Amino acid sequence: MRDAKGELHDFLASCVHDPLRYVIGAYPWGIGDLAGSDGPREWQADILGTIRGHLKNKDTRHEPLRIAVASGHGIGKSALISQIINWAMGTATDCKVVVTANTEAQLRTKTWPEVSKWQRLAIDADHFTPTATAVVSTMPGRDRSWRCDAIPWSEHNTEAFAGLHNQGKRLVLIFDEASAIADRVWEVAEGAMTDEGTEIIWIAFGNPTRASGRFRECFRRHRKRWNCRQIDSRSVEGTNKAQLEAWAEDYGENSDWYKVRVKGEFPSMSVRSLIGDDDVAAAFGRHLRDEQFDFAPKIIGVDPAWSGDDEFVIYLRQGLMSKLLGKWSKNDNDVVMAGIIAKFEDQYKADAVFIDGGYGTGIVSAGRTMNRTWQLVWFSAKPEDLGCLNKRSEMWVKMRDWLKEGGAIEPDDQLREELTGVETVPRLDGKIQLESKEALKARGLQSPNRADALAITFAYPVAMKLQPGDYGFGKTDRCTTEYDPYE
Repeated sequence: MRDAKGELHDFLASCVHDPLRYVIGAYPWGIGDLAGSDGPREWQADILGTIRGHLKNKDTRHEPLRIAVASGHGIGKSALISQIINWAMGTATDCKVVVTANTEAQLRTKTWPEVSKWQRLAIDADHFTPTATAVVSTMPGRDRSWRCDAIPWSEHNTEAFAGLHNQGKRLVLIFDEASAIADRVWEVAEGAMTDEGTEIIWIAFGNPTRASGRFRECFRRHRKRWNCRQIDSRSVEGTNKAQLEAWAEDYGENSDWYKVRVKGEFPSMSVRSLIGDDDVAAAFGRHLRDEQFDFAPKIIGVDPAWSGDDEFVIYLRQGLMSKLLGKWSKNDNDVVMAGIIAKFEDQYKADAVFIDGGYGTGIVSAGRTMNRTWQLVWFSAKPEDLGCLNKRSEMWVKMRDWLKEGGAIEPDDQLREELTGVETVPRLDGKIQLESKEALKARGLQSPNRADALAITFAYPVAMKLQPGDYGFGKTDRCTTEYDPYE
């Protein structure tokens, strides 16, 4: 007959690849702190079942499993985080777990107390020792290799996430309130996905508070790599339905506030966003015929960015239509690029070519040798709209209004992220100011070269040029008659 220690060992062994079995059997459901609960909630069991299915399949076991959960309030995500940690640590020798959150305060005062509570309740609680920032194995000599760490992040100091490896064993990475974790941290964490023959689980939880960023892109551009869930608080057992109904009355079910905090949906736009995702989504692939805009001038916008990974981008806009003509990686040959722009100008019979003055002076000079009358646009120039701080803000406001009026853009996930990712800077005078490219990169976002190239087409009013065959163009196009007034 097996003693209690042997039975515990058998139970843990049976749960190595079955976190749902562990969670059901490892806690005193219905007693003490868990009075009124008879097991994990339905959505929690679904996530645990997803992990089980991935690990039990030999073909997927050693491929990284990425799960993203966007949810409303009160669904029990901190409890699930804790349960996953306990299962991962309790059923795999030398398992490594790293937990981070949107802020150090969230990690220290909300996430970690819940982790400590569930660790204390677990059937194998005496196998581990919780501290203020870690849960470590009590097995002699294993406290460094078998542990879970709560690690605050900093976008300026990501070294803590650069060494997330546990070759041939188990590695679990958990992001709590992931919407506000900087993109740079996500990028560094991707390095942990490269270990071969390793069980790797990366789970991102949170209220979907931001309309842009890596957490948002888990559900959009990177959806094929992530197993995504959006959990509505109203559908979860145990949530305060009366409070949720009160919020619906106070804020409206279609408000961004209610979407984020109850429905688990991403907002149409962040608090500081200039352009909302709804407007961009409506413009994506909007079908318009070329002949609809024969009356409108054709304008080419050029954003020549020479630094780092920035793109050189050329856009064409005519009326409500727009088209990406070309994009290049770093290229500092002004003459070559001027030749490309001239080719597009001739091909599309453009009425104006606007080029960012920041890096475009050499290109415009080269264009003059080709008898081109291209115009430099200085982003810092004084705007005509006194409600904007500078020319760049003014162009982006015009672009926003153009999108709302029915502007069409080609399906392009990067352009979509650039348009919705740029935020405004609060000012005492109320003028619209966009954050700098440096500020964007500090948040882990790319320089919005494609969006800027499109925005430049709104720099100044443009009149259509007369083309051969138009009335008034050249002597051969004058009206002729047989009448001779001198006869």
